[in-house]
Amino acid sequence: MTPVCDLCDAFADDIAVLAPVFTPYGGRIAFSGPAETVITHEDNSKVRDAVAEPGNGRVLVVDGGGSLKRSLVGGDLAGKAAANGWAGIIVNGAVRDVAELNAENIGLLALALIPMKTEKRGLGRRGEPVSIAGAVIRRGDWIYADADGVIVSTKSLTL
Repeated sequence: MTPVCDLCDAFADDIAVLAPVFTPYGGRIAFSGPAETVITHEDNSKVRDAVAEPGNGRVLVVDGGGSLKRSLVGGDLAGKAAANGWAGIIVNGAVRDVAELNAENIGLLALALIPMKTEKRGLGRRGEPVSIAGAVIRRGDWIYADADGVIVSTKSLTL
C-alpha cells in the first residue's frame, strides 16, 4: 500500500484527512479499501451483521457517536471480520478484548477501550453517510490508513 503521507502529497485536493483521534488495536497497521458504513449507538447488531458478510477488502466505518460506554467491536467480531475478508474497521467509539484484537489480521482503529459489552437491540442503520473525525465518509469512498493517519477519497488513489 502507498503510504498515506505520499497520497496526501500527491492528492491534497482530492482527500479529506481524519483528525488524529484514533488508536490502532488490530494486528494490521496499514489498510485500505472502499467504505461500508454503520451508524449505531451502544448496540453492535448492525456491526455483527456487516462483518458476517464477505468483506471483499472493504473497510467498515462505524459511527458510534463517540460513545465510550459500551464496546462496539470485540475479539469475536474482529475475528469474523478478518476471516470474511474485511481490510479494516474504524470505530467512532470503543472496542474491547485488546489482546484478541491485536492478534487478528485486520486493521482496527477506535477511540478507546472499554470492557463493557454492547447492548443488542437490533438498532442502527447501514449504508448512510457518516461524519467522524472531521470528515464525511460515504459507502464506496476509499479509506487509506497507516501509522501516519487516515484519509478518505471519493475515488481509488494510486501513484
